[in-house]
Amino acid sequence: MSQPALQPRLPAAPRAIAKGSSLAALLDAEAIDCLAHNLALAYPRFDRAGFGRTARAGLGPLAILQRGRHLARALRAHLPARYEDALDVILRSLTPPHTRTEGLGLGVFFYLPHVSFVAAYGLDPAGNGGRDPFEASMRAQYELTRRFTAEFSLRIFLRQEQSRTLARLLQWTRDPDPHVRRLCSEGSRPRLPWAERIPAFVTDPRPTLPLLEALKDDPDLYVRRSVANHLGDIAKDHPDLAFEVCARWVVGASEERKWLIRHAVRHPAKHGVKAALRLRGLAAPARIP
Repeated sequence: MSQPALQPRLPAAPRAIAKGSSLAALLDAEAIDCLAHNLALAYPRFDRAGFGRTARAGLGPLAILQRGRHLARALRAHLPARYEDALDVILRSLTPPHTRTEGLGLGVFFYLPHVSFVAAYGLDPAGNGGRDPFEASMRAQYELTRRFTAEFSLRIFLRQEQSRTLARLLQWTRDPDPHVRRLCSEGSRPRLPWAERIPAFVTDPRPTLPLLEALKDDPDLYVRRSVANHLGDIAKDHPDLAFEVCARWVVGASEERKWLIRHAVRHPAKHGVKAALRLRGLAAPARIP
């Protein structure tokens, strides 16, 4: 009987972090072994042993985001020298995309090194034979966000290539995959938790408003929640702008959009800001007769 074809695999991971444990444990020896296994399937010349040594060296004291960057450097050292060639190997090593948006657990953090690879090397023509790697990097972020999230890498592109990146995100707001649509809002948040801020959007968030307009009535709560959180970020620095957007949206709003508005202004409302309290009143759920 023939043996089944080898498949990419993910390391075992809990649904939530237990008390006393660390997210860093998600990128441990087992994750490195899975990463090497998947890459070797896509690139038979891959030096699994050498990669393992590079990946494990100095890993111990690093926190989760540091581990992602450390493993990205190990990938760079052991994959083809040209960025797009290395990226092609990475994309061919991926497990299938998610078909749901909830209950995914922490196993998705396996793809943090992949995202970190794009963040570190995805805008450097010198590492790509002199060719602009933007299109290849955006394709990679599209695929990675369907398995984890590309919000951490996307922020580098919004800081260095704002116009091109925003134009692509506006296209993606119409994508059939909710993970991709959510990235458009979540990745462009001015003050995304865990990630570096985008100073230009903290100063002036108006360039992201077309993305929020396109997504405010998205069919997935997963996406609408991100839009609400994005507006909440804006309200921290530009409350009048956030309240103006919500006041416009509340006119003729569906129950789903009303929830989004209430969620967006919940923090200023807790602090008694009158405009936020008024908006929550206008967006109150309809009474059932």
